Amino acid sequence: MRISVSLIVNLVANGMTVAEILDEYPDLEEADIQQALRYAAWTFEDVVYMPAGVPG
Repeated sequence: MRISVSLIVNLVANGMTVAEILDEYPDLEEADIQQALRYAAWTFEDVVYMPAGVPG
Protein backbone atom coordinates (compact mmCIF):
# COMPACT_ATOMS: atom_id res chain seq x y z
CA MET A 1 0.00 0.00 0.00
CA ARG A 2 1.42 3.40 -0.96
CA ILE A 3 -0.72 5.75 1.11
CA SER A 4 1.56 7.83 3.31
CA VAL A 5 1.05 8.87 6.90
CA SER A 6 1.44 12.48 5.84
CA LEU A 7 -1.41 12.12 3.33
CA ILE A 8 -3.73 10.70 5.96
CA VAL A 9 -2.80 13.40 8.48
CA ASN A 10 -3.33 16.05 5.81
CA LEU A 11 -6.77 14.68 4.93
CA VAL A 12 -7.84 14.65 8.58
CA ALA A 13 -6.38 18.12 9.17
CA ASN A 14 -8.40 19.43 6.23
CA GLY A 15 -11.65 18.11 7.65
CA MET A 16 -12.19 14.72 6.04
CA THR A 17 -13.90 12.18 8.24
CA VAL A 18 -12.71 8.61 8.60
CA ALA A 19 -15.72 7.49 6.54
CA GLU A 20 -14.82 9.92 3.73
CA ILE A 21 -11.21 8.76 3.70
CA LEU A 22 -12.31 5.12 3.57
CA ASP A 23 -14.63 5.94 0.64
CA GLU A 24 -11.80 7.68 -1.20
CA TYR A 25 -9.19 5.01 -0.41
CA PRO A 26 -11.01 1.65 -0.24
CA ASP A 27 -7.77 -0.27 0.39
CA LEU A 28 -7.57 1.35 3.82
CA GLU A 29 -9.26 0.16 6.97
CA GLU A 30 -10.25 2.33 9.91
CA ALA A 31 -7.42 0.80 11.95
CA ASP A 32 -4.93 1.99 9.29
CA ILE A 33 -6.07 5.58 9.74
CA GLN A 34 -5.92 5.36 13.53
CA GLN A 35 -2.45 3.85 13.40
CA ALA A 36 -1.21 6.55 11.02
CA LEU A 37 -2.45 9.25 13.40
CA ARG A 38 -0.87 7.48 16.38
CA TYR A 39 2.44 7.25 14.51
CA ALA A 40 2.32 10.94 13.55
CA ALA A 41 1.65 11.91 17.17
CA TRP A 42 4.47 9.66 18.39
CA THR A 43 6.99 11.28 16.04
CA PHE A 44 6.22 14.67 17.58
CA GLU A 45 6.37 13.75 21.25
CA ASP A 46 6.99 16.74 23.49
CA VAL A 47 10.69 16.55 24.22
CA VAL A 48 12.36 19.77 25.26
CA TYR A 49 16.14 20.02 25.14
CA MET A 50 17.63 22.82 27.21
CA PRO A 51 21.18 23.96 26.41
CA ALA A 52 23.62 23.66 29.29
CA GLY A 53 23.72 26.75 31.50
CA VAL A 54 20.26 28.02 30.55
CA PRO A 55 17.94 28.32 33.54
CA GLY A 56 14.86 26.11 33.20
